[in-house]
Amino acid sequence: MEKVKDFFTNDIEVEANSSLTNQEGVVPVKSLSSEYDPLAERLTKEVDDDAYAQTHIPDDSPYPEVRAAVSSFDDPTIPQNTWRMWVLGMMMTTIGSAMNVLFSMHSPSFYITALVTSMLAWPIGRAWQKIMPNLKVFGIPLNPGAFNLKEHALITIMANVSFGSGQAYATAVILALNQHYGVDFGWGFDLVLIWSSQCIGFAYAGMMRKILVEPSNMIWPSNLVLSTFLTNIHVNDNHTANGWQISRLKFFLIIFLVSFFWYWFPGYIFKALSYFAWPTWIAPNNVVVNQVFGAYTGLGLIPLTFDWNQISSYIGSPLVPPISTIVTIFASMVIIFWIVTPALHYTNTWFGRYLPMSSSGSYDRFQKTYNVSRIINSDLSLNLEKYKEYSPLYLSTTFAVFYGMSFASFTSTIVHAVLFHGADVVATIREWKNMKPDVHSRLMKQYKNVPEWWYAIVFVIFFGMSVATIRAWNTEMPVWSLVVALCIAIIMLIPAGIIHAITNISVGLNVITEVIVGYMIPGKPIAMMLFKTYGYITNFQAIQFTSDMKLGNYMKISPRLLFTAQFTAAIWGSLVQIAVLKWAQGAYENVCSTTQVDKFTCPGARTFFNASIIWGVIGPQRQYSHGQTYYGTLFFFIIGAILPIINWLILKKWPNSYVKYLNWPVFFSGTNMIPPATPYNYGSYCVVGIFFGWFIKKKWFHWWSKYNYSLSAGLDIGLAWSSLLIFLTISLTKTAAISWWGNNITDETMDMTNTAIQEVLAAGDFFGPASW
Repeated sequence: MEKVKDFFTNDIEVEANSSLTNQEGVVPVKSLSSEYDPLAERLTKEVDDDAYAQTHIPDDSPYPEVRAAVSSFDDPTIPQNTWRMWVLGMMMTTIGSAMNVLFSMHSPSFYITALVTSMLAWPIGRAWQKIMPNLKVFGIPLNPGAFNLKEHALITIMANVSFGSGQAYATAVILALNQHYGVDFGWGFDLVLIWSSQCIGFAYAGMMRKILVEPSNMIWPSNLVLSTFLTNIHVNDNHTANGWQISRLKFFLIIFLVSFFWYWFPGYIFKALSYFAWPTWIAPNNVVVNQVFGAYTGLGLIPLTFDWNQISSYIGSPLVPPISTIVTIFASMVIIFWIVTPALHYTNTWFGRYLPMSSSGSYDRFQKTYNVSRIINSDLSLNLEKYKEYSPLYLSTTFAVFYGMSFASFTSTIVHAVLFHGADVVATIREWKNMKPDVHSRLMKQYKNVPEWWYAIVFVIFFGMSVATIRAWNTEMPVWSLVVALCIAIIMLIPAGIIHAITNISVGLNVITEVIVGYMIPGKPIAMMLFKTYGYITNFQAIQFTSDMKLGNYMKISPRLLFTAQFTAAIWGSLVQIAVLKWAQGAYENVCSTTQVDKFTCPGARTFFNASIIWGVIGPQRQYSHGQTYYGTLFFFIIGAILPIINWLILKKWPNSYVKYLNWPVFFSGTNMIPPATPYNYGSYCVVGIFFGWFIKKKWFHWWSKYNYSLSAGLDIGLAWSSLLIFLTISLTKTAAISWWGNNITDETMDMTNTAIQEVLAAGDFFGPASW
């Protein structure tokens, strides 16, 4: 009984030493339920921000974005490890994991974010507080009092690690194997695959937390929105900001309601408000107009939209990243996609004039979708004779440019991290125990830390599972290639993690892992899928876990409790997803077929299957080697490596040069969702981001500090709940769209029908070389 009771403690270790005190010798501990706002004094003084930070708040974060969103005080007596937290956390993990894997199989796909369940948890937690009797289970009260910020933060983190970015990536691998390759290795394979691919990332994150979590410059901007949302609900402090007196909670609720009701217009009633490419309405059958101004397959030269989903769906809220990041993305979009891409396309480089300018599809030489079934044998190997009879694989101009940009982002991320952050990383490792922590890390010293060997044990266990995954079943993937994949993931974790933590931009390893395995293990599509999973998703999961560890740092969550919550949610959420996946495969007839009557066509698994054929069967050697169509994109590897060196040399000579604001990894990876996104999405994203991140912040800093992240949270959550309701009531029930001009006009353009092509072939004609 005592052991059970000990588990439900906060693991507090308050030490009487200077590491926990501020500069006046006072432990900065304050009740989160009080009305004191540590930002109130800062936000009501019309003074220079940097000067104020140095003279008035020396024990706060040096970054105004963090000071605007995160309290620098803590009350370690607030209960966090409660029955309420575990019940609600596991309930949200179960519901969210089940719904996301089911929604991922439907077309159109949809997924629930952790913000949606976090908002749902609040009224349930409050109801628990009011109606649950104050009984004890194993000596622990069922109702410990008010539903508090730390409980709510833990529930949000559990949701985020289990389904916050959609369904687990491994489910797409399993569906591709089961439904497209006709291979079913059974429950054992499915479970060890999903658990190992999720939890090795967890172990990596824990090993790197001293570098990616504790330093104050590792901001993790997306956490500022979560922190603001949670704080608004539980600590509704108020102060005047540029004449505005409304509290952040009321402001958030108003924005949430407006966002929720408004999205019904661009999302269902008046869809032209979403794809507001009005020049294409004037000339719906003009190829160039639709290519230049198109919002769906064009370049979106006038990025005007009234749909928050168009602005934020691909890259996230533009209110979150630093202004330098937004400006860099804008520069990338203008230079690469508004100047270079049209030049390549209209000069017929890569035979672009025969294809849509922007599309994520793959095409044959007859302008049709590439039919992979025409080039493979029954054992899934490449039939070279049929391949030579049929066609090479062709990509749209933006898709080909995307691969080049991905190559450059890989090398630029490594070089940038070494030159600009290498010394800091080395110093952190050398001075591991002597580093001066910021206020949030000092406050966290009140709680027992997680020993490094906990994460080491997790890695050993799940590495063993990953070996079992590839060897106990006939995957044709050698163990040495698994080691290579995991090495790529861990080597890239620090540089990719630093970029994400500072800029909120992800550097994905999906393309580079496809290229590497395509050359390393040619002709093995199943091995290709598993290599990509362990190389890319392990790194991606590590970054997600690390981000949530930073949120725990901001919310002052007990590290050992955070470890337990993250690990439990990852294991349980994965089990739920496999169970629902298996159920859906049996419950729906012809699941994943393009003719499935309920639209459970599995678009994600189909895309994954096609990628496995392209990279695992055809292979990059037939696409990117010397003499092949897209060979020129390989030079992006060199470009990506050289440009950060040039920046570094310039800044060594002129430290205050404007070059310091140009981040090449962001330049190359910031637009990595084009396609399927278009410059229309990114243009509107950048316009909104620059308006709030520069103009509003510069002119009305106090307003920005108080309301910016509340505005972002309100818009995101309102959109998410509205989208969910539309999906459940319209898409799943197959309700017909409202037929009128405002919905029909966009469907009548060449942009939306994917037919804006310069050179249209006659029946039987083809483009490209006669042999390959």
